[in-house]
Parts: sequence; C-alpha cells; structure tokens
Amino acid sequence: MQYGQYPPPRFTIAHLSDVHLLAHDAKQYGVVVPEDGLALALERLSRLDPVPQALVFTGDLADKAEPDAYARLRALVEPAAAAMGAEVVWVIGNHDERAPYARGLFDSDDDGPQDRVHDIGGLRVVALDTSVPEYHHGDLTDDQLDWLRDVLSTRAEYGTILAMHHPPIPVPTLEPAAIIELLDQDRLAAVIEGSDVRQILGGHYHYTSHSTFAGVPVSVASASCYTTDPAPVDRVVSGVDGHQAFNTVHVYDDRIVHTVIPIPEAPEVSGQPGEMRALLEALSPEERREIVSRKDSDFNRPGSQEPRDPLTDL
Repeated sequence: MQYGQYPPPRFTIAHLSDVHLLAHDAKQYGVVVPEDGLALALERLSRLDPVPQALVFTGDLADKAEPDAYARLRALVEPAAAAMGAEVVWVIGNHDERAPYARGLFDSDDDGPQDRVHDIGGLRVVALDTSVPEYHHGDLTDDQLDWLRDVLSTRAEYGTILAMHHPPIPVPTLEPAAIIELLDQDRLAAVIEGSDVRQILGGHYHYTSHSTFAGVPVSVASASCYTTDPAPVDRVVSGVDGHQAFNTVHVYDDRIVHTVIPIPEAPEVSGQPGEMRALLEALSPEERREIVSRKDSDFNRPGSQEPRDPLTDL
C-alpha cells in the first residue's frame, strides 16, 4: 500500500550489531545477559512490515569467541531468519576470532580473513573483515583491498552495501574510541571512490551514529547487549544496560532510509489499533489526507484509540 509519494522500498535489511553472545548463560559484568537482548531484537524485527530480506550482523557476535556461543547464535538466529525468508549475513568483529568464527558459523576450517559476498536479489552485500588478530583496532591488508577492488570492478544490479565492524567515521562523542578505530582509512577510500557502493554499515562503538566516507553514507548500529552512553558524567567511557537498538535499512532505487528500532519495549501513550489500516486502505488518497491530516478530525482527537469507520468523519 502506497500512502505517499514514494513506492515501497525495493529491499529491507535489518542491521544488528555487537551481540557479544556468551556460552553457558554467563553474564557480562555480572549484569547483562546478551542472549536476552538478541532474543528480544529478533522478536521485534519479526514484526517489521515489510519483513527484511536479510539480517546483517556487523561483528562482535561472540564476546569471547567461544564455540558454544557461535552454536547458540546460529540456533537463535537461523530459525528466526528462515521464518522471515531472510538471508543471514555474518560479519566478524574484534571480539570474534577467525578460526572459531569460521568453524562455528560457516563450518569452515579457513582461518584467514573472513571476507564474503552475498547476493540479495541483485543487491550485493559485502562482508569485509576488519579484524586484527590479538587486537581490538581494525585494519585491512593489501590482499583484502585488492580482493575488494576486484569485487567492485563489476557493478551489481542494485549496487553494493559494504558491511564491516570498524566503521570509517570520526567518534567525536567517544574520542578515546579512536584508539581502536580502523587504521589507514584513506586506503579503503581509494577502493570505494567511484564504485557502486551505496552504503557502509558498521558497529563496534555500541551506539548509533551516522557519517559519510568517500562520498558514501555510513550508518553505525547500536548494540543488542549493552550500549555506550555518549553523554556520561565524570567517566571517560560508560557502558550502560539500556538504549539497546538495531536499525532498519530500506533500500530504494535512488536512496536508502535508516530507522533506529529500540529493542526494549516501552508503554504506549497514544496510537490507533491495527484495524485502522484496512479502513484507511479502503479510502482514496484525498479521503485519507482529509482524515489523517485535518487537525480537528476524529482520527486526531486526543484519546482516540478505538477503530471507527473513517468515512463517517468526511
């Protein structure tokens, strides 16, 4: 159903990050149960309309790279994705380790860089491994950049989304995090400039942020486990058990729209019931505008919560 000037998006992607799953029901900092955040995120995204064609996880999937954590991750995510008909795109992060990551998520013994290409109905999603073994900062080798340059030498039908853990952006609200940023970003920019990369997705910092890089929009998703408070009091860095979120990525032919979806539930203070959708769809665009846009309509009356026939308000 098209309510306004724009058609429905061609692709819908759920962008999640920094799951930090632990094995054996352990807690982070004695408080946070990462599995709870992931389970709630999966339940929330199952309500999306349209449902996503892909779930992109931009790294730090297992907090300690435990094999049991990767097994549990697959057990939680893969059935949920299958129920939606969505493809899962895994991206490695600095808390992951290549050998257990490859074995646990891809049944592979390849412990080299975990770079992969996914075709989502003509939209190319490239998972780029920015991890550095034994370190938390990010980097890319010459071989990886050559590989990416070769991939991008052929344009995809609907362009390319580049998914990576260390996003190539400044971190003005968390300046010490620059110590563990992606190094030598100009080398990556030289590969991306002039290519069909339409969007870069990242994680790592545990809060939502947006920027541009080499002329390409960058969107950073928050975490589903714990988040970073960008305005702490007398703290250099402050991790908090709150504000968890994921992003939706709606891909149109000429633009991409990002929306932050909070993971925790919140009490509703106003709204309209689901039955209202069918009533609105039965009306003409002019009738819908008269009901929804007119300030004194029943639809906009304070406390209006029950479905009614919008035609009575014309």
